[in-house]
Amino acid sequence: MERAQAGDGVAFAQLYTAYSDTVYRYVYYRVGGKPTAEDLTSEVFARAFQRLDTFTWRGRDFGAWLVTIARNLVADHFASARVRLEVTTGELLDSNEVERSSEDMAVEGLRNRGLVEALSRLPRRMRQVTWLWTLGVPTAHIAQQLGISPSTVRVHLFQARQRLAADPLVVLIASPARS
Repeated sequence: MERAQAGDGVAFAQLYTAYSDTVYRYVYYRVGGKPTAEDLTSEVFARAFQRLDTFTWRGRDFGAWLVTIARNLVADHFASARVRLEVTTGELLDSNEVERSSEDMAVEGLRNRGLVEALSRLPRRMRQVTWLWTLGVPTAHIAQQLGISPSTVRVHLFQARQRLAADPLVVLIASPARS
């Protein structure tokens, strides 16, 4: 981090390599579109690079700072009026994805909405832990980022699983209808 702050581009590239997947997953699960998630992830690192001199170590990982930037960018993205009208070409013609039926997309939309609603009903800290864990952030890093112990992270994850499993909307969406 110190080398990157001193202007070492290679050091910043190492930070990018270490944290780009985590930031991308964080953004993707919130915006839902691959091209938009890629654009916002790029913007996170552009802003981080521009503001490296403002980063100070406060006992939290550099990734926590990046996630804060990402959270603000996602909020700005949804607050923007143009997001309601914007459909990127990549979303229309993503050559890497197989075309899905409208029924599959509707079921996936319901599943995602139900899960997001269920997650939103969790207490704030439990929700933060669950999102970070889902994004692949190790338990020790989550504890460090949130200023809690690793055992508290594990307790939050356990309790979140219990609450989500008991949520009727998540159960209905997760299990196929039986005839």
